[in-house]
Amino acid sequence: MSRRKKRRLTAAEMALLKSIRTARRLVTWRGDAPGASPGTVVYTGPRKVETVTFDVMRYDETSFHEEHPDTLDACFSGGQERVTWVNVDGLHEAAQLQRLGELAGLHPLVVEDMVNPGQRPKVEDYETQLFIVMRMLRIVAEGSIEEEQLSLIVGPAGVITVQEKPGDVLDPVRVRLRAGTGRSRRLGPDYLAYAIMDAVVDAYFAVVENLSDRLVKLEEEVLGSPKPSIIKDMHHVRGELMVMKRAVWPLRDLFNALIRDETELITAETKIFLRDAHDHAVHVIDAVEALRDVLNGLTDLYFTTVSNRMNEVMKVLTVIATMFIPLTFLVGVYGMNFDYMPELGMAWAYPALWGVMVALLAGMIIYFRRRGWF
Repeated sequence: MSRRKKRRLTAAEMALLKSIRTARRLVTWRGDAPGASPGTVVYTGPRKVETVTFDVMRYDETSFHEEHPDTLDACFSGGQERVTWVNVDGLHEAAQLQRLGELAGLHPLVVEDMVNPGQRPKVEDYETQLFIVMRMLRIVAEGSIEEEQLSLIVGPAGVITVQEKPGDVLDPVRVRLRAGTGRSRRLGPDYLAYAIMDAVVDAYFAVVENLSDRLVKLEEEVLGSPKPSIIKDMHHVRGELMVMKRAVWPLRDLFNALIRDETELITAETKIFLRDAHDHAVHVIDAVEALRDVLNGLTDLYFTTVSNRMNEVMKVLTVIATMFIPLTFLVGVYGMNFDYMPELGMAWAYPALWGVMVALLAGMIIYFRRRGWF
């Protein structure tokens, strides 16, 4: 038996398949199995790093210390600086995160949420700690958006951040802490948490700008010479906007909760800065909604442009076909095999027929032009 050859997917089918995969990424639940006990620590996402790594910053207004310990226990056995920032890269080793929960006194539900990378942005108050989840977004190769979960635990003595892999958008925060500029080392853990969240939100603007530039290029292509491949690019941008909406839309409620809720972990001074971060988040949300409207309008414009061009082509073809209908009729009449057709024996019949056809054709062209049909 001969093997059946695989059919190559068209551009439209590839675009639809990509949209389906994006939608599955958005709705797939990666949590524990149904019926699992609350607080069960099981990592269900893809393994994005070989080994779990740790970074620690300890500082106060006059001192700063940074290290990269090999174990979690070493992260919590440092000096007596006022603020400690422990960053963990890697989620796949559940035992490490369970140990983190023991050392930091985390609630079991916090550890469970940290190892499930499909969490929605949120904030939860555990009295002695605040648990915050955000989605980090950044542009990677080919203009795609890379999404990563960032978990923050804010306590009275410091901040713990847990990421899926090394590499993030928090370098501006680290640079300010090392340099000791501004309020970074003068204020407490709540201000550090604000700075981290603000850096995540500020990174969204670069993503919005990238998507905006891509839509401008697509608009130029649509208005210039639209090709079927544009549909694929539009579906790609639509999928990225869906990912971004999922990341930024809950931020409004997240910052409102941090600003309005009464907790000793967030000072009144830091809440002023959180209001500014809230404004930035709302700005990003508005920008995402505007880009979605632009994309919808661009899609309508593409189909309208293609339809108009098709109508123009069909109009030209119809006019040409119409002009040849009477000529075809005359040729058909004189192509009949009758024995008696008097004008066939006359010397002027042939040029007269040509004259009639040319005059008829010229008259139809003049008539169509006056009507504005072409």
